[in-house]
Order: sequence, then C-alpha cells, then structure tokens
Amino acid sequence: MPKIFEYLGIIIMFYSNEHEPIHVHGKYQGCESKAEFIIVDGKIIKVIIKDAKGKRPLPRKELKEFKNFVEAFKDDIVQKWIDYFVYHKSITSIKIEGKVK
Repeated sequence: MPKIFEYLGIIIMFYSNEHEPIHVHGKYQGCESKAEFIIVDGKIIKVIIKDAKGKRPLPRKELKEFKNFVEAFKDDIVQKWIDYFVYHKSITSIKIEGKVK
C-alpha cells in the first residue's frame, strides 16, 4: 500500500494490487474516495472523483481539497503509478504542507 503523498492530513495512496484505470485513493480519518484518470493518446483528459467501494466518502472539505490536489498533481500521480506498477520502482512519499490552488 504505497503512500505517495500526504496533503492536509489526507493520505494519497495506491493499493498494492491495483487495477486499471489508473487511479489513486484519498484517505482521511476512516473515510475514503478515489480519483480515476482518463488518458487518451498519453494525455490526461479527465479526472473523475468516485466513492471507494464499501467506504464512507471523504467529508466535503477534504473531498474538495483532494480534488484540488489531484488536479494539480495529476501528472506526478500518473508517473508514480507507472513507476510502481510498470517499472516496479519503490515510491517515496512526499508531504505537501501548503494548500494547492
């Protein structure tokens, strides 16, 4: 379960047995949502936020911050997915202190 970012108390991570489409989970105090990346011809054309199956979704404030973060860091997140699941590289977690816009 590689943790890739921590942002305002939200843990952004992959599960070790993930599947496509490329996506990332946001966890906060027992709640969880996910962001799926729609990629066409190597470009991210859309990010879709979804509830994680069987989990309570992120609270409204954290969900908004998760959306903002994922949009701002989408290229980094997809690259980390490729590094971890395709190239089997280890992933280093990064803590982001300030709010993204």
